[in-house]
Amino acid sequence: MVAGEASGDLLAGLLLQGLHARWPGLRAAGIGGPQMRVQGFESWWPHEKLAVSGYVEVLRHYRELVGIRNRLRERLLQEPPDLFVGVDAPDFNLDLEAALKQRGIRTVHFVCPSIWAWRPERAEKLRASADHVLCLFPFEPELLASHGIASTYVGHPLAGVIPMEPDKSAARQALGIGPAEEVLAILPGSRASEIAHMAPRFFGAAVLLRKSRPGLRFLVPAAPGRRDGIEKAVRASRLDGQVRIVDGQSHAVLAACDLVLVASGTATLEAALFKRPMVIAYAVNWLTHRIMRPRQLQPWVGLPNILCGEFVVPELLQHDANPDALAAALLDWLQSPDTMAAVQEKFRALHLVLRRDTPRLASDAIQKVLEG
Repeated sequence: MVAGEASGDLLAGLLLQGLHARWPGLRAAGIGGPQMRVQGFESWWPHEKLAVSGYVEVLRHYRELVGIRNRLRERLLQEPPDLFVGVDAPDFNLDLEAALKQRGIRTVHFVCPSIWAWRPERAEKLRASADHVLCLFPFEPELLASHGIASTYVGHPLAGVIPMEPDKSAARQALGIGPAEEVLAILPGSRASEIAHMAPRFFGAAVLLRKSRPGLRFLVPAAPGRRDGIEKAVRASRLDGQVRIVDGQSHAVLAACDLVLVASGTATLEAALFKRPMVIAYAVNWLTHRIMRPRQLQPWVGLPNILCGEFVVPELLQHDANPDALAAALLDWLQSPDTMAAVQEKFRALHLVLRRDTPRLASDAIQKVLEG
């Protein structure tokens, strides 16, 4: 298995639970993180090595990433596994899967690349790489079938883990937060490049919000290895002592908060499953944005908006993701409790659509692949 960054590690860890239930003697190894290691996964390289996004950012790490992929490919070809599962990270995994598939190793790709959002040409590469695709979203199998790609909708594992009605009181008690306090969760991303781009903007917005909501508390869950970057951004914003950073515990933070400021990515879906109103923001290197923008196929970038098919929450991108605009959008939520309640109902409906027995459905699909 290969999973990149925190979201892939989380998904792979949940998948491994189902695989171990079906095959108790399963041995899994490759590239992964702490959630996978809890399931007995043997990680040959840390998953943080793959936590790179954007054309320019990838170019800076290109030689190292290719070197890791080449060494991993040779190791797997010398000691062929029964199955290779690439978890997201398509730029890394699809080429690796194609090489393994050509040598007769069965391959599964977990998380359909977002060919419905941008880079539709990736469908042909996916067909050449994966024997089967495990899809998180219900509209994906029909799209893949039109390209001749076998797939199964397995639901989103997070929808089975996150309760339909999160226990806000218990989460607050665990984090030492009073029941009447107003709390903003700030999630600037799990990659170093995301934190560099987003954290200064997010904490700049926090400074502005304190002026109109002096009692507002700020909670930041730090992904493994990212605390230093977040602390640096907090100091630069002169918010020392006013922002509480917790190691991990993103689900506890989302359960405890009233509102979320979040970088676009899997965390936006987690916030939606916790029924929390949010403001989604993202910014990348200007050249990366210039290359990517013409390839965007939908008007939304945030998963909650894509899945709902409308702008249910604000998206502020690139230059629009500035502290003034972010603070204003957050304040709009805080001043509109009826609107907050309405979006929570939309997120409950979305949760029901995504909640399936993912570990069982995924292991059923994988068994069929293994049986040829």
